[in-house]
Amino acid sequence: MSGSAALESASKLGDLLAQLPLNQPNQWSDIELTAQSLANDLRSKNGSLHPTALGQTLLPQTLTSLLKGAINTNTTDAGPACKPAIFELLRVAANICMDHDNNRGVLLDAGFPQTVISLLESYAESVKPAQREALSISIPDLKVVKTAIGFLLNASVGYDAVKDRLVALEAAMTILKLSTAIYPLGSWQLDSTQESSEEFNEAWSLRCTLASWSWRAIEEITGDEDNQQPRLVFGPDALPLLVSQLRAFLPPYPELPAIFSSPASRRSLVQADFDIYEQVCGLIESLCLDVEDVRLSLARGLTFPDGEHGGVACLSELLTFVEKGDYPPHWASESPGERANKEKGFDVGKGALVKAIVEVAGEEKNTDTLWDESEPDTPGGVFVSRMVEWIRTHKSLKEGNRDDLIICATLSLGNICRRDAHSTAIVKPPISLAPDLAALLEPEIDVKVKHGVIGLLKHLAQSQGNRAALGQAAIIERLATSQIWSERADMVEIIQVAAIGVAKHMCNGDIDNTFSLVLPAEEGSPLNQILRLVNRSDSIAVKSEGTRVLVNAVKSLWSTDPKTLDEGKVKKREDAMKAIVTEPCVSALARLIGRSKRYPTLINEGVVALSLVSTHPNGGTLVLDSLLNPLPTEAIRSTSQPLSAVSASEGSPVVGPRRALDMLTTLLRDSSTNVPAEVRSNVCALLGHLGRKGVVAESRATDLQRMKDGTRELLEGLANESEVPGNPKVVAAAKRVLEAWA
Repeated sequence: MSGSAALESASKLGDLLAQLPLNQPNQWSDIELTAQSLANDLRSKNGSLHPTALGQTLLPQTLTSLLKGAINTNTTDAGPACKPAIFELLRVAANICMDHDNNRGVLLDAGFPQTVISLLESYAESVKPAQREALSISIPDLKVVKTAIGFLLNASVGYDAVKDRLVALEAAMTILKLSTAIYPLGSWQLDSTQESSEEFNEAWSLRCTLASWSWRAIEEITGDEDNQQPRLVFGPDALPLLVSQLRAFLPPYPELPAIFSSPASRRSLVQADFDIYEQVCGLIESLCLDVEDVRLSLARGLTFPDGEHGGVACLSELLTFVEKGDYPPHWASESPGERANKEKGFDVGKGALVKAIVEVAGEEKNTDTLWDESEPDTPGGVFVSRMVEWIRTHKSLKEGNRDDLIICATLSLGNICRRDAHSTAIVKPPISLAPDLAALLEPEIDVKVKHGVIGLLKHLAQSQGNRAALGQAAIIERLATSQIWSERADMVEIIQVAAIGVAKHMCNGDIDNTFSLVLPAEEGSPLNQILRLVNRSDSIAVKSEGTRVLVNAVKSLWSTDPKTLDEGKVKKREDAMKAIVTEPCVSALARLIGRSKRYPTLINEGVVALSLVSTHPNGGTLVLDSLLNPLPTEAIRSTSQPLSAVSASEGSPVVGPRRALDMLTTLLRDSSTNVPAEVRSNVCALLGHLGRKGVVAESRATDLQRMKDGTRELLEGLANESEVPGNPKVVAAAKRVLEAWA
């Protein structure tokens, strides 16, 4: 067909539109044939120059009016006669806008995409969502729906104006509703009609293509060409449609119809199932990450699925899929390479759903929704009980190999247990989860499992009421034998820091856990493992947190009255104190002071710990040395700005304190609100105690005098209230130092 012939066809469609009110016999057949001729021409290479010229005619308006007339007729007895015409009109529109922004614009102005959405909505009205079986629909109707979606895809590719209108019309939801009803994943396995194999194959080919185009259209509608930010087009209403697609991968698996007995006969369907599965998992994950209403809805639906998701228990089904979903049996007959790719993709999709579940549990507003104490048989509620059961059942990872369930359960419980009451309930009877978590702390377990288990333990250890039970489960010892603080684990710093946090919290005010940390006083003790990590790490987080474990250990040991302990624990306390009153431990506390210029609270912790250590018969001299000895380079650098942060006009960068004592004198000079008076008072207390007779060995009198000479003038100034008024505590503390030294 020549270009002029294409224009003639477009003109003829205009004439046929004008004659519609006459309701002539065969009018829809004439429209069908004319549109078919034009659509075919647009698909041919010879006709590729026509779209621009056609877009400048009245064709866009004609197509829109004809489609509206056909839709209206489709509801009457003459409906079947106009379906082929609708199909061809959609083909014309799809072809003139392919890779053609001008024609996309004129079709939009003419209202054609909007009319197509109305057409699809009329089909969607009959849909019952979340069904395993495919919607019963004729081949002519399948062709219409498929081509309508194809048009929307062509019209929106790279063209935001159409996308914006489709978003406003909630087109993505309409497409999703139709696609999941016409082609539910795996539904071809349930079709045993096969009255005519030719029609059967054509129908499933149409359904399969329709589903693939639908997901491409959804992906296109949600994309944004300008700012690359995905459009939020789905909310909680989409959840039943999405989650129900996962049922195809749950046992029991149906026996395949005979017509799909060979891999070749089902190849396109298997691939479509897999591609859509990946899309579904990714979309559920992104909705849970980005949309608060989705997270809230999933949690509510666990208890009230009828009111929330039309009877589909979405969160429960997600949990069931993560637990029981598996590769379909027919994948076994795929080629080894294809099967391996699909199995890997399946596992990635399940991982995305694990992230989605963890996000739902991490939503603070869901804490009370997911935690339910109304049923004694399910302590913590359905969700919590299921997470606990996963951990209990699969804690022997060598046997079950269900890392995914352990990761999901530990991360989810870690999110829910941010409140003290929930945290305590997890550790105490009837749940009593600590021994099960301890069993998971094996050296060879996957780093992601360690991340989940240790993260949960960190939440649990923050609750004082849990520390004894965690200690009885030997959590600190298990952390040490898990090798999380060994050199081979240095690439997972975030988990090392979390494990340090577990030990830090467990030793806070608990002397038994402190014994577990410090004793036996040998190279492999948990404390020595942590200190070796502190020494070799370049991370300030590791160094600071690792030393704060030591701070808590010192406080627990020194603040416990020996009279409250039995004879065995008195001996353990003495041994533990002796293990800490060593040069490595005391130097670590001094380095904490030296590197923490920006964090007065950390300096205060170091000062208090050194003050306590100095009360030990061998402690005063070690503490004095730690204050006077030069700090390592890393401690000096960590207190200063990086060179890149200092402009030329500011001169040389500030050099950090060369000794821990320099940091203490800097604090004493700082009368601003940056340094609390309590911190400065504690510094005074430490200096005062070291200067008392007998605290430091007599052989170190010269060094002690150096310390006094370096601070006396400053202390006298403070004692004489020469600083800005308002810190009477500091004034009194400075006076006490001078009195102690007299």
